[in-house]
Amino acid sequence: MAAGWGLLGVVVTTALLPAPAAAHGLVGRSDLPLPDWLFAWGASIVLIVSFVGLTLGWREVRLEGYRWRALGHGLNAAVTGLAARLGAGAAGVLLLGFVVWTGIDGVDAPDRNFSITFVFVTFWLGLVVLSVLFGDVFRAFNPWRAIAHVVARGFSLAVGRRQTAPLAYPERLGRWPAVVGLVGFVFLELVWGQTGFATSGVTPATLATATVLYSLYTFVAMGLFGIERWIDRGETFSQYFAMFASLSVFEVRDGRLGRRPALAGATTWARPAGSLALVLVAIGATTFDGAQEGVLEGPISSTFQSLTDAGLAPLTALRLTSSLYLAAALAAVAAIFWGGIYGMKIVDGRRRALELGRKFAHAFIPIALAYLVAHYFSLVVYQEQAQFTFLLSDPFGDGSDWFGTAGSGIDYGLIGATAIWYVQFGAIIVGHVLALALGHDRALALWKDPRTAAYSQVWMLATMVFFSVLGLYLLSQANA
Repeated sequence: MAAGWGLLGVVVTTALLPAPAAAHGLVGRSDLPLPDWLFAWGASIVLIVSFVGLTLGWREVRLEGYRWRALGHGLNAAVTGLAARLGAGAAGVLLLGFVVWTGIDGVDAPDRNFSITFVFVTFWLGLVVLSVLFGDVFRAFNPWRAIAHVVARGFSLAVGRRQTAPLAYPERLGRWPAVVGLVGFVFLELVWGQTGFATSGVTPATLATATVLYSLYTFVAMGLFGIERWIDRGETFSQYFAMFASLSVFEVRDGRLGRRPALAGATTWARPAGSLALVLVAIGATTFDGAQEGVLEGPISSTFQSLTDAGLAPLTALRLTSSLYLAAALAAVAAIFWGGIYGMKIVDGRRRALELGRKFAHAFIPIALAYLVAHYFSLVVYQEQAQFTFLLSDPFGDGSDWFGTAGSGIDYGLIGATAIWYVQFGAIIVGHVLALALGHDRALALWKDPRTAAYSQVWMLATMVFFSVLGLYLLSQANA
């Protein structure tokens, strides 16, 4: 019943609101045919209708303590068997090596070098989609995990006994090392990778160097704390993709692939310390990337000018300016989140805000996904054409044509501006409806009484409305 109310709201509102003439910056500039506030109003109506539907039709816990069922033996053998594991690991290692190789030996032009598009589009964005659809696929392809296990196995055979990690991973660290790594990656892409000057931006060589340094850091950490322990807590990309994989219906337990209810995996994902920060950084980074194309464009330009007037070199001023506004975006997202959490304390003053924040952190994973889809959908559609045609056939940008597709181009008419807008708008709405559902289910688990749970989620509703309006506003400004 609740899901039906939410779906009805999405369909009706999307049908009533015309799309803009053009969508995200890759397609061109546009003016919305209706005022921005009308789109925000439509999103708010959908969320309110969904909230009512959840309150009336979802009166008992459904996702907590979910049931996991193993899939058939044949499918498990094909997906999680030794051959599949070895093949996936080898593929991950080859791709890691190829990124470094093309980064070092390939052409300096980022748009003609395989490594840049692969890391920032195919890997960073494409794997999010695969994780949501098929579960934690990155764990199987993780090149650092594969290399570490081969080295550890060889060392154990050489010394005649299995080696154990010299240090126990401090549980209080939780996922904080992964959070630091995520901030570092975002900094590399969005701050260091500024393109305001010809000398700025992430070059293939810079990316290759960063990849090597991160690999060394990861291997040292695995050697100190153990391979699987570091993968399960500190390795940035494992934790980032696992966060989105928690929304999937597929889960591997004890080497066996099984099914669970959609979204249910998120209910247990956020238990380790630092999980909340990882979600908020994911939302904040996308917020900043979208805002710097629109609403923050003027302030960034003004701050940059002030810093250059103060005597800073242009490139330094640009990166310092972006760093300040990235930090501001992360702080703003955190402030919105904690505003909703402190509102919940009115229902139960005995629970600390930090405890409630951790309890409801998982409910914001769909928002992180919604922001990614809304802001990068068109980028993925266009750049993946490049990835699997001329970049794959001429990965070094040296005039090669390995597969006969080096002369291909990007078809920007593959998907129209109207379709892109509907995907963006739909992603924002659906993501926030799913977030409401996760929050509602957790509230029922905490407070048992449906009325108290619904009352507590009024604050969650306000937070979701704020985030949805913010997302749509950033899109409208970027499209303007």
